Amino acid sequence: MKIFVDADACPVVRITEKIAKKYSIPVILLCDTNHLLNSDYSEIKIIGAGADAVDIALVNLCGKGDLVVTQDYGVAAMALGKGAYGIHQSGRWYTDDNIESMLNERYMSKKARMASAKNHLKGPKKRTGEDDKRFAESLEKLILKIRENNND
Repeated sequence: MKIFVDADACPVVRITEKIAKKYSIPVILLCDTNHLLNSDYSEIKIIGAGADAVDIALVNLCGKGDLVVTQDYGVAAMALGKGAYGIHQSGRWYTDDNIESMLNERYMSKKARMASAKNHLKGPKKRTGEDDKRFAESLEKLILKIRENNND
């Protein structure tokens, strides 16, 4: 198992690295040329700037049994299709059972934004320590579940 992180503006990179290190799991951070990342633990892959360049690279690199950290439902759906696992920065797991409704929710939100005169709705609330704790606990549970599934 490897952990692939859609690291462009991702608030849980360091949490992911800390937990991955605990379990000796390699981490690959993917970002575009507009972001500067550094890490003492992870491999960093800088992908050329382009609308979906990082997303495409991440999906191409991940495989069955890997774990993908992304807030992009489309990336999560493609990773699930390859047999990878997925987790949102909120700690919510992407699964075959919930991804379709999440994609529909994304579509409806985009449709609402397009219909809005401002073309912009209020963004997410500011991240808290409780959000980080929830993500860390969820990530650790998912890692243990993946390991259990891979030992069957």
